[in-house]
Amino acid sequence: MTAAPFSIRPARPDDVTHIHAMIVELAVFEKLEHMVVATEALLHEGLFGTHPSCEAIVGEENGEVVTFALFFHNFSTFLTKKGLYLEDLYVKQAHRGKNIGTRMLQRLAQLAVERGCGRFEWSVLDWNEPAINFYKAMGADVMPEWRICRVTGESLTALAERS
Repeated sequence: MTAAPFSIRPARPDDVTHIHAMIVELAVFEKLEHMVVATEALLHEGLFGTHPSCEAIVGEENGEVVTFALFFHNFSTFLTKKGLYLEDLYVKQAHRGKNIGTRMLQRLAQLAVERGCGRFEWSVLDWNEPAINFYKAMGADVMPEWRICRVTGESLTALAERS
């Protein structure tokens, strides 16, 4: 049996409903649903308004949006370069175990390299050991005092070039 076709593309305005629903699913998983105040309208403004503050990519399997990654640029004073900060990455439960998360991180690493970023980083909850182990396997350094995941230098290039 062949795998379902999977593709990654930049988010479009008509994806906001799907992204918002997955943000809520992520919050439930992280036991943080009480903190979600996001609305579709606010998310649309953040992604596609007059002055967008973030970007997103989505992954589709057979035309269904099954994952998203929301990110933005930050800046490192130590490197004096911008960085790519991953705010959220989520894969719907039914689509996990298919390397979708890996492919999303690889695409984000490619964007970071293409844009001349000095690093690619994100945070992870300290109790989420499966995620921590996954990120380490992808080449990230988990910084225990900050719980920030960072991919730089050769690790970033290697991640961007993985196929």
